[in-house]
Amino acid sequence: MKNFSGEERIPSAIVSALPFIALVAILVIVIRVFKTDALAGASQVALFFASGTAIAISMIFYKVPWKKFEQGIVDNLSSVATSVIILLLIGAVAGSWMISGIVPTMIYYGIKILAPEIFLLATCVICAVISLMTGSSWTTIATVGVALVGIGTALGFSPGWTAGAIISGAYFGDKLSPLSDTTVLASSAAGTPLFSHIRYMMITTVPSMAISLVIFLIASLLHESPDAVSIDFADDLKGTFNISPWLLIVPVLTGVLIAKKTPAIVTLFLSSVMAGILALFAQPDILKEVAAVPGAQELEGLSFVEGFKGLFTTYYGSTAIETGNAAIDNLISTKGMTGMLNTVYLILSAVIFGGAMVGSGMMQSLTNVLIRVIRGRVPLVASTAATGVFANMVTGDQYISILLTSNLYKKLYEDRGYESRLLSRSVEDSATIFSVLIPWNSCGMTQATVLKVPTLDYFPYCFFNWISPLMSIFVAITGYKIVNRFKKA
Repeated sequence: MKNFSGEERIPSAIVSALPFIALVAILVIVIRVFKTDALAGASQVALFFASGTAIAISMIFYKVPWKKFEQGIVDNLSSVATSVIILLLIGAVAGSWMISGIVPTMIYYGIKILAPEIFLLATCVICAVISLMTGSSWTTIATVGVALVGIGTALGFSPGWTAGAIISGAYFGDKLSPLSDTTVLASSAAGTPLFSHIRYMMITTVPSMAISLVIFLIASLLHESPDAVSIDFADDLKGTFNISPWLLIVPVLTGVLIAKKTPAIVTLFLSSVMAGILALFAQPDILKEVAAVPGAQELEGLSFVEGFKGLFTTYYGSTAIETGNAAIDNLISTKGMTGMLNTVYLILSAVIFGGAMVGSGMMQSLTNVLIRVIRGRVPLVASTAATGVFANMVTGDQYISILLTSNLYKKLYEDRGYESRLLSRSVEDSATIFSVLIPWNSCGMTQATVLKVPTLDYFPYCFFNWISPLMSIFVAITGYKIVNRFKKA
């Protein structure tokens, strides 16, 4: 519909907010009903209903033709095609790094450095490294994290302190890992190349982590601990996998590829291939168990069929290795490419919602309000961080928060002359990191349940998580490495 001047009339800001309100209302019900299973499909359906709301309002009251929505959705889908491929490759890398023994080796050597005088520091570092290697803060917390809570309690540390160190490290590693679905999601939603996004995040993430580590070290040194307890977690890992420092060559080579700015798809593909080759030589018994070829278990050695089936299953499907230790069984289980499908489903659903909002003109209407209200670099970053935190509070989900905040601010950053990586970093510093600190958020509920530590008990000690949004604003105040194409250097 056009106004008297011949220009297309877009919905008002109040009308444009209706699909968001509908989405939040449905998500509140979804989270209450489905709880931690919300991402298995219910949240995606909520996005479809919100998309339908935007389309219905626009077609009925503003006479927007269907072709406009279709074009907006198609354009958005093409923009995330690369990210979908990356997510599938991440599943392959996660599976191959685990079954080849790379991740178990990292855990084994990490746990060996534990000592009461540096317990909280070591806990944070171990969880950071494991999360960086696996790309999953949830897996790190649910496995090694659970063991560390028990060890910390035996050493006399309060569960809140230990959980804070675990969560701080796990989310640091998750945030900087190219294997992390939230990292890929934030970079793709903002239109930032994955490794460019990761490198730029280090400007705020590394200082936040450094401050956290200093606090954890001081707390550990001041703590009076009872006699140290024996730790058999590492020994159980060694009893299952062939642990060797040679396995760390793959993470090193992967780091070299990243440093050389090799495209993410190429890097992840080569990394999974290298890990697969190592698995054939280093973990033949594990591959034999994964393959589960009838009648082959009685034969010595790894046959071609077992190696082929075991390796391909590792890349695409679920694996479960029996070790006799439930925590380790949970840690080393993988889902491969199949495990990434819910995230892909979520991205596609969110892309449809974004296309509907753009095609209807509602996103433009909301952005126009932000343009009038937000002036300057610091308010822009601060409002992005505040929106990320607020979205986590009202939607109860970090994935939805990342997508909503990115979609809401993307055009504003572009119009103001700022790089997309500033947006993606600001979103990650808030929407990703703060989610675990909210009791009714899926992240907060999950970690509190897994660690058996109430969210409000570990909240004060998750230094990295609540320092990160503040650090993002502080860096914006300094203007360090923030480029504006409209201003001369």
